[in-house]
Amino acid sequence: MPEVVVYGIENCDQVRKARAWLRAHGCAHRFHEFRRDGLDADRLAGWLGRVPWDSLLNRRGLAWRKLDPARRAEVTDAASAAELMLADPTLVKRPVLEHADGIVVGFSETVYDSLFGAAPGAPT
Repeated sequence: MPEVVVYGIENCDQVRKARAWLRAHGCAHRFHEFRRDGLDADRLAGWLGRVPWDSLLNRRGLAWRKLDPARRAEVTDAASAAELMLADPTLVKRPVLEHADGIVVGFSETVYDSLFGAAPGAPT
């Protein structure tokens, strides 16, 4: 089975939920911590080739709210969003899950169930 990688930050509630779901369902995965491990331009470009930039940029988090309003206003396209996310990977919506068929941004039990199968005994 191809490697499953969860990208995010340790203290993010959605990342914790995703990792707990994967453990509970016996899905082996590796965790990539943005603060410790960073984010490289090639990986981000690959993600942006698969999902819209505005769904990958987290505009609801603390890192976004801390930005100067003028800096936020400069983010108008994939290139400006990528520049910002590379400078501060905590601006990436979390978690980003890489799996054999692509990537998933954010955590949804329904989506994870469809990718990896529902828990034994769970209603279908």
